[in-house]
Amino acid sequence: MSFTEPAGRANTGDYRSPPNKPEPWLTRAATIDNEVAQYFLVSARCGCFMQAARSLNVRSTLLRKQLAQLEQQLQHSLFSFQGSALSLTREGQQLQAKLIALAHERKLPVVEQPLIRLAVAESILHDILGRDLIALLRRNASVRLEIIALDSELSLRAVSADVVLWLAHGETPQPGPTFATSEPQQLARLDYLPHIAKRYSRVTARPETTDDLADFMLVQWQHDRQIDSFRPWNELVEQRLAGVVQMQSYEFMLEMIRCGACIGLLPAYMSRFDRGLSALPGLFEEPMQLQAWLAVNADSQHLPEARMLSDVIHHTFSERQEWFLP
Repeated sequence: MSFTEPAGRANTGDYRSPPNKPEPWLTRAATIDNEVAQYFLVSARCGCFMQAARSLNVRSTLLRKQLAQLEQQLQHSLFSFQGSALSLTREGQQLQAKLIALAHERKLPVVEQPLIRLAVAESILHDILGRDLIALLRRNASVRLEIIALDSELSLRAVSADVVLWLAHGETPQPGPTFATSEPQQLARLDYLPHIAKRYSRVTARPETTDDLADFMLVQWQHDRQIDSFRPWNELVEQRLAGVVQMQSYEFMLEMIRCGACIGLLPAYMSRFDRGLSALPGLFEEPMQLQAWLAVNADSQHLPEARMLSDVIHHTFSERQEWFLP
């Protein structure tokens, strides 16, 4: 007696696994190390190994090594490049869905970062420290950092921070932070001179005495009015009956010098920071100086993040020590 299938019904693979049954290799997803699973999910979300490494605060070489070992473990390629764009393969998409489904059971760790507060003199932040801070944040995208610009003695006394970088007159760090700190460290002495944009003044026609300044507009950052060591400059500005601009913004004051044909008081290093600016030495007999000081909050000295920030500041000033020579 023969047995045949009913007409109209083909053998469509009755012995195949049901479509919703996971592929065998996916069952190993639950055994993947939590850290490696996080590396994979963040890389999948970012679509960029470098950005994923920044977010996770790890080296990109370590991240890629761990992901390569994961692919070896699962015997499947999880990522592919389409041009310069990183995307998931079919297996990568399956693993991503599986790990997300397991997330509640796995409780993948999210490491909370402590909030670090940096208080820094506004001019130092703009001229000296800004670029290195940006580089630090590019390397450590998971850092929680609050940056407070100090634009007056009052703001310094009112601030509470983990790391403080401020400017003070004389050989002592006073006035300084009002909270307990580590021993303040002197980083540099800053000399101040009037500056002008080179394009607005020929060398032969640049002012050589304070009387020569009568033909130029002067610009003053309001913060500088509070500084005793700037008395020669401040008195000159106060005597002006015309041709003077006062600014609340340090950055806009710089723009007035660069683009507005003004003369303003700036640190002597500014001609190194901006080649378009030129110092005007010899206008005042009395030197105008400030000292840069660094201290760490006594309660924050044990935090690796505070030490890292302090190290970055030391390195920045060390690299630019030629800027601060008389």
